[in-house]
Amino acid sequence: MAPRPEQPFEPRSSRTPLQWGYLVSLGVIGAIATGLALYGLRSILFMIFFAAFATVGLDPLIRWFQRHHFSRAWAIVTVILLIVGVAVAIVWVVLPLVVSQISYLVQAIPKEINTLRDQGWFDTANEASNGVLGNFVTWIAKEVKDPTVWAAIGSGVVGFGLGVLDAITSGFFVLILTIYFIASYDSTKNAAYKLVSASHRPTFIEYSERILRNFGKYLSGMVILAFFNAVYSTILLVVTGVPGAFLIGIAAFFITLIPLIGTVLTTIAMTIIALIHSPVSALIVLIFMLIYMQVEAYILTPKVMGKAVQIPGSVVLISALAGSTLFGLAGALVAIPISAGIILIIKELVMPRKELR
Repeated sequence: MAPRPEQPFEPRSSRTPLQWGYLVSLGVIGAIATGLALYGLRSILFMIFFAAFATVGLDPLIRWFQRHHFSRAWAIVTVILLIVGVAVAIVWVVLPLVVSQISYLVQAIPKEINTLRDQGWFDTANEASNGVLGNFVTWIAKEVKDPTVWAAIGSGVVGFGLGVLDAITSGFFVLILTIYFIASYDSTKNAAYKLVSASHRPTFIEYSERILRNFGKYLSGMVILAFFNAVYSTILLVVTGVPGAFLIGIAAFFITLIPLIGTVLTTIAMTIIALIHSPVSALIVLIFMLIYMQVEAYILTPKVMGKAVQIPGSVVLISALAGSTLFGLAGALVAIPISAGIILIIKELVMPRKELR
């Protein structure tokens, strides 16, 4: 008979099932503790991510200064000074105007509603809508007098909580982090690149730089478009005599940062607010905002965004919903650029590799 082949030696584990269960339990407890710690630090982590996004979005501005004969160091210093100037303007100019506009609207909107009820067309329109219009106007008048509504607006839309001490502290923290990230942007990238093996480093750097440049163009482009929309909306409301134009313009800036649906939402809100003032103002606002939407879609967006990655509408809605559920409006604004980055990675890395197989 042929000799049986020797079985390879397999050392038996010295741990008993009880010890294995103990180790697994420790691992589960450690994972839960880590998750709870990250959840407790979610606001700080969010501010760090927000500062990082702001840094990537400001990098195209630094490159713009470099193309206009600024050295890298002077371009960074100039951008930092601009950031500080914007922060000072928000504290000393924008914040007092927002407070005064809120105080004015609390008194002006009830008067506007009473004037609206006295107009001849209101009763006819209310009967045609089976009382829906009257109930809606009554609801607006009630909500305007509720201070919690204005507190929610101030913390959620008009500047992420400007006027609230916690939000000001968070804004200052984000400002300092953004300045630091801008100053150390290149050194941080180079340090991160050295973590990649030397054989794959050139390819990794090439794709990373392309993704960061397009990502920065997307972020800066959205800010520019939102600024145009806010200025246009404010001027339009001032011309039509709608009260609280400056406050509505600030709200429009942040809402318009959400692509695809931001301008639509501001148009609907502005038209409703203008309707309270007068039907003529509402008609003018609606017409000119529809015109602006066409100009933005076919002229401003192609010029400003350039070759930045475009996001499908379904992804925009899903990202905005998920981000707003987790972190409110700020989460919605940050979730959409994250989605843009993921889409860009898929287009730049995943799809080309699939084509080679």
